[in-house]
Amino acid sequence: MPSPSDPRPEPPEQPLPSDCCESGCDPCIFDLHAEALAEYRAALAAWRARHPEAED
Repeated sequence: MPSPSDPRPEPPEQPLPSDCCESGCDPCIFDLHAEALAEYRAALAAWRARHPEAED
């Protein structure tokens, strides 16, 4: 069982379509979400490696 001191990573909250101002921002909120999602996936893979007994 995973330790409370090493909790399973939580995915980033997906922005709503209305969160985008559609003015061509760089970076766009959706770009930032994509980066956060990639970081989450890497953190989750590392966490799973530390906790092979954990269920999905």
